[in-house]
Amino acid sequence: MLYYNGYGLKGLRKGCGGQTGGMDDEDNQVSSEIFEEYNYIDSTKQAHKLNYVVSKFNFILPEYGVTVDADGDLDVRRRNAEPPKSSIEIEHMKSTALDMVGLQLWRGALLLADWLIDNHKVIPKNSLVLELGSGVGLTSIVASTFFPVLCTDINRGDILGLIERNVKRNKNICRHRVEVLELDFMSSDIPDEIVRHLPNVSLIIAADTVYDDSITRAFMKTIQKLLSMSRRMSVYIALEKRYVFTLSDCDTAAPCYEFYLECLANMKNVKYEEVPLNFPKYFEYDRVKELVLWKLTSVVK
Repeated sequence: MLYYNGYGLKGLRKGCGGQTGGMDDEDNQVSSEIFEEYNYIDSTKQAHKLNYVVSKFNFILPEYGVTVDADGDLDVRRRNAEPPKSSIEIEHMKSTALDMVGLQLWRGALLLADWLIDNHKVIPKNSLVLELGSGVGLTSIVASTFFPVLCTDINRGDILGLIERNVKRNKNICRHRVEVLELDFMSSDIPDEIVRHLPNVSLIIAADTVYDDSITRAFMKTIQKLLSMSRRMSVYIALEKRYVFTLSDCDTAAPCYEFYLECLANMKNVKYEEVPLNFPKYFEYDRVKELVLWKLTSVVK
């Protein structure tokens, strides 16, 4: 297996001078590592599209006191009983080109979902949650257990359609409205439909959006714009440091993460801090040491 920005590449072809070929090449496929750790794929469930699969992600809602069965009915937890389990069904691709990794699910989404389950009570009631770069929609689905959600991503390929299908698959989990909207980090403007909702947004979340420097730069500029529009919002970003061996340093480094930190340091009127990962793990996945969670807020002058 060869690696590009820490992602495994299957069938990678090399171009002149030993450099990798164009990343849009069909043979340059990246795959999420989580499926090497757990067997989430449910072969009994049928995906809507060829080359897609359906995976089942089990989780618990301990302090919520209830779980939801397959018919959408509430199961009340009995005293001294084992913590109840729910599950989310996610349709996704097993591998994609690097520029379409949003069609897969990555560890950061599960970490952020854990944080939401553990901290939803400290988020103001009647809040609206905005997710950026939602990918397959898992974190938005978890958030909708507690709050209405604006679930956004680029309108490219099948991403928005995939999110809508996954929301429908999990209507028994989504106790609040999930609105799927387009938001392209590369655009200079925030869509009017999202701007209209911002006065009600108190929480912005994003997971696994740091894997390409140009996208990272645009992503951070988007956050800067959003925070400048409303100072009551907090932003939580979950990501994984991806280490690669660099010839320039003859050592391992996490260049995409380092570039993210540079962008973070250059943000204006924004306070940021790394969040300790000492909250429980409600989903089944390996919470590797490379996972990090950051909180960003506006600095009021």
